[in-house]
Amino acid sequence: MKKEKNPITFWKSLAMIALCLLLVVSCLYALGVGWKQSPEKAAENQPVSGEEALSLWTADAASKQQLIDYVTAVTTEDGPDFIPVDRRIAVFDLDGTLFCETDPNYFDYTLLVHRVLEDPDYIDKASDFEKVTAHKIVDQNLNGTSFTGLEVDHGQCIASSFAGMTPEEFNAYIQEFKKLPMPSYDGMLRGEGWYKPMLQVVEYLQANDFTVYIVSGTDRLIVRGIVYNSPLKVPMGQIIGSDETLVSTNQGDTDGLDYVFADQDQLVLGGEFLVKNLKMNKVSVIAQEIGVQPVLSFGNSTGDASMAEYVTSNNPYRSLAFMLCCDDLVRENGSEKKADKMYDLCEEFDWVPISMKNDWSTIYGDGVTKK
Repeated sequence: MKKEKNPITFWKSLAMIALCLLLVVSCLYALGVGWKQSPEKAAENQPVSGEEALSLWTADAASKQQLIDYVTAVTTEDGPDFIPVDRRIAVFDLDGTLFCETDPNYFDYTLLVHRVLEDPDYIDKASDFEKVTAHKIVDQNLNGTSFTGLEVDHGQCIASSFAGMTPEEFNAYIQEFKKLPMPSYDGMLRGEGWYKPMLQVVEYLQANDFTVYIVSGTDRLIVRGIVYNSPLKVPMGQIIGSDETLVSTNQGDTDGLDYVFADQDQLVLGGEFLVKNLKMNKVSVIAQEIGVQPVLSFGNSTGDASMAEYVTSNNPYRSLAFMLCCDDLVRENGSEKKADKMYDLCEEFDWVPISMKNDWSTIYGDGVTKK
């Protein structure tokens, strides 16, 4: 008599066959012979082309090619210079590196002059110290006069002249100032002074999984105001600058360790300047706020020298420092003397010089001309 099949045994066998097939398919996929990746997904994993991304750079710009070669090397997974995504950190100065530096002075210097000497709502409230400092800036603008300690005096005057404003109110003030015309240019407002080729650098790095930080000597809240609603897409938490106190509206003279923020409180500018984020201070704040050594540095002056050397010294990963040279006197408020000095420093410290005159096909765009 024919023996009947056990249904339980049959289903167990079928399950074992299915499991074996699944293991085979998984192994084949792991070995790279599985289903073909979709074109969209494959495109996401491909490094972005530097030649396409840096279209506003001249074809023979050596600095452009060095950046492209670097990014290609550090994003090639099986290459000797590969850098993990979490260590692809790039730090950028702001004034003279990403944004117009002198028209006729730094954005934050001209903001103080406007606040103290031109704002009808504040002129009568300005302190003597604020007025003296603002007039020093005007003298510097007109005559090139150098004043020892002006950068710190200016920082204190920014803090005091805007004291009591909430960060939102301060930002709104900056947004209005950004709408004023640039004195030296036709077709450009104060908030539009972005170097378009450098914006491409930021976008190129971000597309290749770099995290970009702004590390500026300008007040942090002012840098945030400049970046706000601008073509530079860097999160507010990745903006580092000079700092001033922030306090509660009802805190008074009570130390922050003894005061508890209450429901009715607002955060306001406290009126006291804390630190000027220049030179060695940039290195300290990078270590404090970023926590790892960056691999790329972009600057334009000796105020960025310590940052550049920190990035390129004893770095476990391949690193580079770029310095902008303000050698364009036609499209930009350049200076041959400053540019020559920076070229010499680049030679001495092995930084990569970027010529604004020769490496860029435009600076501010076709609709902008220097008066």
